[in-house]
Formats: sequence, structure tokens, C-alpha cells
Amino acid sequence: MPTDCISFQSSGYFSKLMQDYLDQKPELKPLYNNFPTLENFEKQIAEKSANFDHNNRAVLVDTLQKQYQNIEVSDLTRQNISLLALENTFTITTGHQLNLFSGPLYFLYKIISTINLTKELKSKYPSYNFVPVYWMATEDHDFEEINYFNFKGKKIRWNAESTGPVGRLATDGLEDLFEVYSKELGSSTNANALKKLFEDAYLKHENLAVATRYLANSLFANYGLVIIDADSADLKRAFIPFAKEELQNQTSYKAVQKSIEELADYTVQVNPREINLFYIEDKLRERIIFENDKYFVNNTKISFLKDEIFKLLESNPEKFSPNVIMRPLYQEIILPNLCYIGGGGEIAYWLELKAFFEAVNITFPILLVRNSVLLATEKQVKKADNLGLTWKDLFSKSENLINSITHKLSPFPIDLTEQKEALEKQFAYLFELAEKTDKSFSGAVKAQEVKQKKGLENLEKRLLKAQKRKLQDQLQRVTDLQCELFPNYSLQERQSNFSEFYLENGDQLIPLLIQKLKPLEHNFVIIII
Repeated sequence: MPTDCISFQSSGYFSKLMQDYLDQKPELKPLYNNFPTLENFEKQIAEKSANFDHNNRAVLVDTLQKQYQNIEVSDLTRQNISLLALENTFTITTGHQLNLFSGPLYFLYKIISTINLTKELKSKYPSYNFVPVYWMATEDHDFEEINYFNFKGKKIRWNAESTGPVGRLATDGLEDLFEVYSKELGSSTNANALKKLFEDAYLKHENLAVATRYLANSLFANYGLVIIDADSADLKRAFIPFAKEELQNQTSYKAVQKSIEELADYTVQVNPREINLFYIEDKLRERIIFENDKYFVNNTKISFLKDEIFKLLESNPEKFSPNVIMRPLYQEIILPNLCYIGGGGEIAYWLELKAFFEAVNITFPILLVRNSVLLATEKQVKKADNLGLTWKDLFSKSENLINSITHKLSPFPIDLTEQKEALEKQFAYLFELAEKTDKSFSGAVKAQEVKQKKGLENLEKRLLKAQKRKLQDQLQRVTDLQCELFPNYSLQERQSNFSEFYLENGDQLIPLLIQKLKPLEHNFVIIII
């Protein structure tokens, strides 16, 4: 199997919007700034440098130093935090939810894409510094999306109650889950390393935000990753004018609605609300609604007059939380950021936001689709070779793959195209004959044509079904292999947790991924482990 990558566009797992974005279709150009090429970063650096409020750097560095004060920090991460104070330092950012024990594999791929891009940029533009940043989604409140991870086909779930920002959720009560997971791991050297990592992250830290920072830092500190929790009063002070604009004028709603109209030919990822801010406290994160000259907090009895809510915003900005529409703006205000790296769904909603950024005069970042990876063992590659399968075959939808392999393995043609073409010629002659004799005869000819074509199609389907029964053993081996590589008929990176592969590969796993992934190549990479 010589091919070790497949383009995003041909993988079958990317939306039409993402395919058109990657193909740089001209109709999408108004919805993004600079396309992600190494050369385009020169222009992005100039734009961000001129537009960014460099006064925010001191607060950013101070906040990060406080957030890191209780964990062991690598020299490179410490250096990167300090470099953020300098005006020639820029960030490359990815964001992710606080999924339990990192959640699906693509958590790693997002961060590795970010790290590797900073290396490429430093090589191309040595007079600047580039810092990889992981933005923790600590203010999200959808706990059901993050309270589990999959290990070897089993769901390891954290049964707890959470109503407020997930980053503030206490981690006590995870001991039972740890016991379940430990039994699944076994007692190998790598299994014990995973147990220690889980225990140190979740059983020795008080909330989910701190636990996730510890976990990500343990995995990536040696690569200089900087992890930020933006649920911070100090950071949100820079956001006050934009939150006020949102409360007063609903600018985001108007601008994003306009962009959605330009995306009429595509599936829209997110729809804006009239006010895209939440009110948050420890056990509460609810939408802010404006009605009858008052601001209400949804599902509560809390309400404010205009003067009251603006006064609260000035005194306690930490009580205001951006939603999916406003969060990207908040990020670009507090970070000297050049590029956001995300999955296809994330990039799709970022494409709705450029008009909003322009309305509030903030530079829109470069948007880069993260690396995607399929991890395969040498044994699985050998199986595929023995079955005569290519990677393109294995990326096919299951039914299409089985049909294709049945055609390939059948000792005689199942395709009746030749017979259908012959039938069409016969009926073409009959239609000519009808025109020359009695035109009313055409109806009878048409009815007979439909009947005979349908008969051939039915015979073709029955022939295919019969061959599938005869080739059942070979086809089952094909299906089994595809299910190993694409669990639950989905991408491995969306189903499996990194620990499943760490168990076999240990400390070699992340360095291998760092070595193999090229963030600007837009390919789905197959890595043999």
C-alpha cells in the first residue's frame, strides 16, 4: 500500500464547504482573510501587528504565569510565555473542549498541528517568535459532550452533575471511574504510565480546568505549548468594550446573518442569537436576553436595567461569557494571534464571522484545517495488502467498498452496462419506427423500454447479491478490517482515545506524530505504528 496520505477533498469525510474552501473557490474569498500558505503569513503578521493592542500583552503574560504557578513548567514553555511580552511574538492557536482524559484522538492532532506550524514559521520568518497556544474551552457548559472517552470500544463515562462552566467543575468523585479504567488498561509499563497520568491530572487537582491543563502540559510541555484559561477577570477587561457593543447594538447578529446569506448553498454550522453573551457564576451559565428595555438571564429571575448591566460589566467582566459567535473575537483581542487551527466544523463557523470582525475592526486570522490521521498497525497493513485493498478503498463508505470488492473478486462481470447500452440502441430504433408509422405507438415503446431497463437493473442487483453470498468469507475479512480502522463506521480520530495507542507505543507516539504531520499540506495522513 504505497500511498500514505489522501487529500482532504477526496477522503469522503469533509463537507462541500470545506472542500470548496480548500480549493479556494472564488465565491468564498469574501469570507476569509489570507489563505493558509507559508508565504501569506508575512501579510498576516503585518496586519496583526498594526491592529493588535500590544498593551494587552502584559496582562496576558501575568495571567499565564499565575495559571502555571502550581505545575512544573518546561524551560521552553516558560520561555514562550515570556516571549509573549514582546511585540515581535505571535501565537498560533487551537481550541478544544475539556474532554475527559483528552477525549478523541484529534485532540492530539490539533495541538501537534499548532506546534508544527510554529516551527515552520520560525524557519521561514526567523526575526519573529511564534508560540503554540491551546485555548481551553473552560466556559462551555455542555457537560454531556465531554464527560466520557472511548477505550477499545468501551465508553468510560464520568457520571456527575454540571450546570455551570465545566472548567469550574470539581473533580472529586472520579475515583470509581479511575478504578474501572485501570482494570481495562492492565499492568504493563505503558499501562502504569497512563494510570499515573490520569491519577495525577484528575485525582490531584481540584477542578476540570486545572486537571486538563496538567494533562496537556504533561503531554506537550517539551514542545513549548502554552495553555490558556480565558475564564479570567483580568483577561476579560480587554473584552469589555466589545461586550458592551454586543449588549447595546447586537452587531454580531447583524453581521453574521449577512454572512449566512452568502453561505446559502451550504449547511450553516451555527446561527447567531440577538445577543451572543452568557451570564456566568459557578453553577450557572445562561443566555442574556434583551426585552422591553431590560436584560434578562434566561431560566432565572435575574434581570438588569441598561445602566445596571453596564456597571456590572465594568466591575465584574468575569460574569460575562462569550458564546460560539463571540468567543473567536475574545480570543483575537487578547492573543497576538495569526492563525486558528480547527476541525472542519470549526472552520465552517469561523467562515461566518469575518464580516463581524470587520465591523468591530479586529484582524481576522488565517483559518487552517487541522491535520487528520489514521493510525494503522503493520499487521493491518499486511491484511489490506493480502486483500488487495488500497487506502482509497478503505476510506470508502462500507456499502460502496463491499460492492467494489465484489465486482473485483467476481470471476465474471456483474455489470450489465453493455446489455443496457444494447437495449437503448434497440429502443432508439423502435422510437424512430414509431415516428415514421404511428406516433401513438411511442407510448407503448416507452413503457416497454422502462420495463426492460428495470428488469435488467433487478437482474444486476440479484447477481451482485448472489456473488456477495459466494464471496462472504473474503468480504467479511474486508469488513472486519475496515471496522478496525474506522470504528462505528466513523473516523478513528473521532472515536478512539490516545491511551489505546499509547498502551502499545508509549512515549514514541507523540514524537512520531510530530515528525510525520505537515500542517499546511491539507492531507489525511496514514501513519504505520
